[in-house]
Amino acid sequence: MRRRTERSPNKDGVTVLSEPAWRTACVYAVCTAAGAVLGLLAGPLADWLVTLPWAPMQGPAELAASVPAPWLLAAGTLAGLAVGFVAHFEQLSVRLADDRVVLARKGREHAYARADIASAFRDGKDLVLLGHDGGELFRQECGLDFGRVADAFTRHGYVWADADPHENEFRRWVPGLPGLPEGANAVLRAREAPLKEKGSDAEDVRELRDELARLGVVVRDEKRRQYVRTLPQAGPEPK
Repeated sequence: MRRRTERSPNKDGVTVLSEPAWRTACVYAVCTAAGAVLGLLAGPLADWLVTLPWAPMQGPAELAASVPAPWLLAAGTLAGLAVGFVAHFEQLSVRLADDRVVLARKGREHAYARADIASAFRDGKDLVLLGHDGGELFRQECGLDFGRVADAFTRHGYVWADADPHENEFRRWVPGLPGLPEGANAVLRAREAPLKEKGSDAEDVRELRDELARLGVVVRDEKRRQYVRTLPQAGPEPK
């Protein structure tokens, strides 16, 4: 089922969706506190490990035991801040206008003209944009409140689908699956191992997703298994 509303009255208005400042502050605070605690515990833990001849990593333990506690605390705090920065850097933000959508993550922006977007929807934790040929323009894990996302899309006049309109077309991929374009099985086979090891957000896994899209195959990952559907092949142009 799809829903749609009238466009925003302010045609020059832009809606920006990002993690609330309080949540980002909480991420930094939790990561920093956890790093500080680990820094405080590192010294006593290292002192204990060096008393155990059979314990692994004796060298690093002796090195940590020799570092003054304030330095370990500072190192742990900085490490926690770094983890918080990475978590913040990986958050998805959405900028919506009546004529285009801009999605930003990890310092990269992906812009899509309104005319190219057939619909948007939520698929598990992912935000997905579909093109008019049924292909996926964009798929990315989204930590934003999907109620806010849906309202923003519909307020700007985009079609928001309650579910993937092509959900029933997906088949679980197995090696040699028939009916796929030439070369698709080889790409899916190459994608299988890094998907299981690193997850669907790994760079090489995403690059192979893009390669499949060029071949006319849409892939969806569930529990690190691949499900695929093919795009309709355009027929010859009429003479």
